[in-house]
Amino acid sequence: MTLRVLIADDNPVVRAGLATLLGTTPDLQVVAQARDGHEALHLTRLHTPDVILLDVRMPGVDGISALPHLVRLAPVLMLTYSQEPDIVREALLLGAGGYLVHGEFTADDLLRAVRDTHQGRPHFTPSAASALLTELRASSQQQRTVPSSTERMHNSVAFGLSSREVEIMDLIASGMNNQQIAGACFISEKTVKNHINRIFAKLHSTTRSEAIAHWLGTARPGATGHG
Repeated sequence: MTLRVLIADDNPVVRAGLATLLGTTPDLQVVAQARDGHEALHLTRLHTPDVILLDVRMPGVDGISALPHLVRLAPVLMLTYSQEPDIVREALLLGAGGYLVHGEFTADDLLRAVRDTHQGRPHFTPSAASALLTELRASSQQQRTVPSSTERMHNSVAFGLSSREVEIMDLIASGMNNQQIAGACFISEKTVKNHINRIFAKLHSTTRSEAIAHWLGTARPGATGHG
């Protein structure tokens, strides 16, 4: 199956580079290139692509403004230089299927992300994942669903969690599933499962709810519950 891709970016050099890269693989085909959000919407309706690569900052109608209209027509992967946490958060809330920041991914990463976006599997480059984590933690702390940094440090020491395990445990507590955690941390679901198995062992938990209860301090370290 050949995936039809539309590229929306105001920079002609970026568009040409992406088109050349995507054209090197037989299962991807660039069917249209747009210079702004308005043209992207018009060309999407005309060419019905399977995946849209969308920049954030474009003249006229920008990517964020066009995004809620485009996601009704095809999966959208943000491909941009913009890495501000509020922009990453807004793009995901509006329906983007992933967020890649230029300079943080290889050609193979991009090709895999395009294919996975079509399948509903999210991809994030490191700064986008960090921005997402920042937003999640800020939101969770406001709702008092995630411990403060001091409490998290105490829990990580008490339970013996590594920095990566702390990161993943925070995402579990925020309600993310394994697929979403894999996308946010830019690792495979198998790696996520391995981390979770180790986390559960250290937290003396057998279920997600039990692990969250221990992590958030609603159960004493070392105690077991009925999650």
